[in-house]
Amino acid sequence: MKVHIDLNKNIDKSYDIYINELESIKYDSKVAIVTNPKVSGLHLKTLLNKLSAKELYIVTVPDGEEYKNLDTISYILDRLNEHRLDRKSLLIAFGGGVIGDMTGFAASIFLRGIDFIQIPTTLLSQVDASVGGKTGVNNRFGKNLIGSFYQPKAVYCETTFLKTLPKREFSAGVAEIVKMALTFDKDFFEWLEKNDLNKEENLIQAIKKCIEIKARVVSQDEKEAGVRAVLNYGHTFAHVIENETNYKSFLHGEAVAIGMVLANNLAMRLGLLDKSEYDRVLNVLKRYDLPTNYPIENIESFYDSFFLDKKSSDKKIKFILLNHIGDYKIADDIDKDTVLAALKDS
Repeated sequence: MKVHIDLNKNIDKSYDIYINELESIKYDSKVAIVTNPKVSGLHLKTLLNKLSAKELYIVTVPDGEEYKNLDTISYILDRLNEHRLDRKSLLIAFGGGVIGDMTGFAASIFLRGIDFIQIPTTLLSQVDASVGGKTGVNNRFGKNLIGSFYQPKAVYCETTFLKTLPKREFSAGVAEIVKMALTFDKDFFEWLEKNDLNKEENLIQAIKKCIEIKARVVSQDEKEAGVRAVLNYGHTFAHVIENETNYKSFLHGEAVAIGMVLANNLAMRLGLLDKSEYDRVLNVLKRYDLPTNYPIENIESFYDSFFLDKKSSDKKIKFILLNHIGDYKIADDIDKDTVLAALKDS
């Protein structure tokens, strides 16, 4: 006996990303803003002046990657239940990548899924984390190992929120901009070599370019079955670094900068990248005072941690490497000795 359940449906999950167009938004439903004390103190008043809702609640969670866990998700869900949000309610992620990831994940599981929008307040989240629907939290085994693909209904990127960013946070966002250019757009990287992102007109242009690149990639591969994995260039190494340092020594973008350098070292060893290209990448990262090295205490342990990466499968480590600037190679057949040698050289 066989019963067939036909779930072959076309569901339009398209949405718009707005740059400097957050004039006023109105919702005839209950709305909860998820944020942290730092963002709340700097920008919540500005957002509230632009937002109206049937009922409006603020859910404040601690600031920092170390709080991106299931305990915080449980706290958010408890507040939503206390305020009796329903399936027509809306969550607003108001903060950086950590807030966006947790709010999106909470939205995906609360009452089996309610709507949410992203209003990112960091450069990193505007150019990368807020776009594409990746949500989740960390656990003791690694970064973002618990989560879901769940698209927002809209994303609002306001550069005015970036004016209060500390220098380190700004630079962390630059690392993700460099990542986009290196993997998908050689001309864009050459533009980054010549233009200062501290100038607002250049920054707006770079944000727009990154969103266009990511939108194109996500539209081709929403759930990272193929080309979207390339956006994890540098991240395989970065996630190990973040986990080893308990998410306290480096901002995510800083770890990604180091991860890109480590990946480039491996690419050079494989003949995919030449020394002049390696140096050009290094120069751009150093221009924004990003860290570019990490003392690996235990090479074997570092290597073993790669197997916890979400892209790895069937006992194979999947590396995203540059095949010269502006192009990439996805490799899952690099022998252990070669990888260890590259790590020792770092």
